[in-house]
Formats: sequence, structure tokens, C-alpha cells
Amino acid sequence: MTIASITIHGAGIFGLSVAYFCLKKGARVTVVDPGGVGAGASGGLVGALSPHTPENWNPKKAFQFESLIMAAPFWDDVARLSGRDPGYGRVGRLQPLADARAVQLARMRQETAAALWQGKAVWEVIEADLAGAWAPRSATGLLIRDTLSARLHPRQGCAALAAAIVALGGEITEAAPVGQDVTVLATGYTGLLDLSQELGVPVGSGVKGQGALLDLDRAGAPQIFAEGVHVVPHGDGTVAVGSTSEREFDAATTTDAQLDAVLETAIRVCPVLNGVPVLARWAGVRPRARSRAPMLGAHPIRPASFIANGGFKIGFGVAPKVGQVMADLILEGVDAIPEGFRVSDNL
Repeated sequence: MTIASITIHGAGIFGLSVAYFCLKKGARVTVVDPGGVGAGASGGLVGALSPHTPENWNPKKAFQFESLIMAAPFWDDVARLSGRDPGYGRVGRLQPLADARAVQLARMRQETAAALWQGKAVWEVIEADLAGAWAPRSATGLLIRDTLSARLHPRQGCAALAAAIVALGGEITEAAPVGQDVTVLATGYTGLLDLSQELGVPVGSGVKGQGALLDLDRAGAPQIFAEGVHVVPHGDGTVAVGSTSEREFDAATTTDAQLDAVLETAIRVCPVLNGVPVLARWAGVRPRARSRAPMLGAHPIRPASFIANGGFKIGFGVAPKVGQVMADLILEGVDAIPEGFRVSDNL
């Protein structure tokens, strides 16, 4: 099935990824966002692309795994088409192990990862000394090291993907065109609120996050996750730190003392950050669907309309697979959306 024209509302990572794959299949695509590219949660600073733990395998974890594996060729193609660096790098991740129970659990996951990750990535327990000066503090002297995690500079990634869309013949604009055949709503947390009101049932909400960008060059080093905080070395000579998860908030884009607490934790677990200047602070609201998984599929009451929303904390990590399955659904009628990801799962 060939669609003459598709309008995608939302120039965040989901909207841009859907546009890219639809263009690759020959559709005419217009992306509309009054705020511009990456104006919402996709314009953040952190960019940690990390897997769920390799155990209790389910459709959500499988979907995320497949997307993380396809990320390298996806972002390589984006870089080629756009001539811009999206800041992608599969640099892996380090996590400290606090006690004997954590070590035992990590070793069990090492065994399940060997089977579930199909030899395409490794989850292993290592001595902290092997990670050098960049290693986070670990009470046991041991770390989890995985080679599936990657980093992406969110703003660079969105800008590169937008440029790739234009290179493929797509259009990005602030005003919606008239007479489109299909509409895709990738409108972030405000879109979830609008949909909740339209359907009369709460399908999702927003969760505020805050992050900071530090002036430290550790390009190529693995990201660190410790005590709920991400420390992500970007390829441009900065290190991102984040983030908070605030269900209740007054100001969506204002940073406050909660970010200071995140920075204090980051310095405690990664002492090399002590005294490093902060270049930028950011706050934004991430879309969280009721199911906690992305919300994908046909709009329940609007004809020729689809939804791609709810990326929450894993949006950049699952974006390549989200774009692929949505393009297959819209253009070919092939429904490969996994259990838990459907619009109906949130009603």
C-alpha cells in the first residue's frame, strides 16, 4: 500500500523516527511542530541508551534489545544522509555492585544475557580496577559491564535526523498542511493529556526530568549508572548527568535544587567530576503512557490517524524500532507492535 502523504505532528525523537522510515518506504512526509525540532523532552542533555536487565524476558525487553542492536546502522545512515554527527556511540555501561547479594544477582544475569542477547552483546561482572580512573566507586570492588548500552547526544541526534528527513525529500514545518491522507500524533506529554481528555480515560501523563552538562572530555568512555543517576560522556567533550523523575511539578522547564542533588550524587559515585564546571542545565517533561511502555498504533476513534507516544525514559533507545514498526503499520498494514505497547493497553 502506498500512501500519498503523511503528516506527523511532533518533531521529537518518535515523530522524526517515524518520518524517516516512512520516507524510506516511499511516502511523502511532512513533520509539523510549532516549537521546532526537539523542542520538548527530546531536546534534553543526557542521551543514555541502555537495556533492561537480561532476565524475565518479555516483549518490551525484546523490542528494546532489537532497537539497541539496530541503532548503529540507523544512526550511521542518518549521519551519512545529513552530513551531521548525531553523537551516537555504543560505548557500553558500568554499574557498581553494592553488596554480596547484588554480585550474586549480577552473575545470574550474566548467564541469562549470554542466551537472551544472542552473542550480540555482553553483560559481565568485572573488577573495578579494570575500568581505570573512570570507574565509579564500588563497595565490593566489582562492577557490571555491558556492551549493549550506547549514548546519543539528544540535540545533535534530533538535528541530524531532521536533516536526514529533508535529504530524503521530507518537509519539516511549523504549520500543518491541508489534505493529507494520514496523520500521526507524536506530540509528547501534552498529547497524552489531550488524548486522555478526548477519550475520557487517563492514558498517560508527564514526568519531569532535570539534567546538566559538564565541561569534561571523556569521549569514548562508558556511561555510568549508579544510585539512580546517569553519567554519560558525549563525543563532543562534555559529560551529561541526569536525571530526576518528578510526577508533580509547578514549572516544566525550570531547574531547581533537585538537580543539585543529582549532581552531588554523580560526584559521590564518580569523584573525577568534582570541581568540573557546569555548562548547561535543562528541565523538561517526558511522556509516560499508562502502561509505562511506548503507546503505538491506530487512534481508537479517529480514522486514518495513528499514535506514537510515551517514550518516557527509553525513547531514544527504542526510537529506531518504533519508527520501523509504525511505518510498516501505516504503509503496509503489517502490525508488529508487541504486547504492552498498543494503544488499547492504556485504555
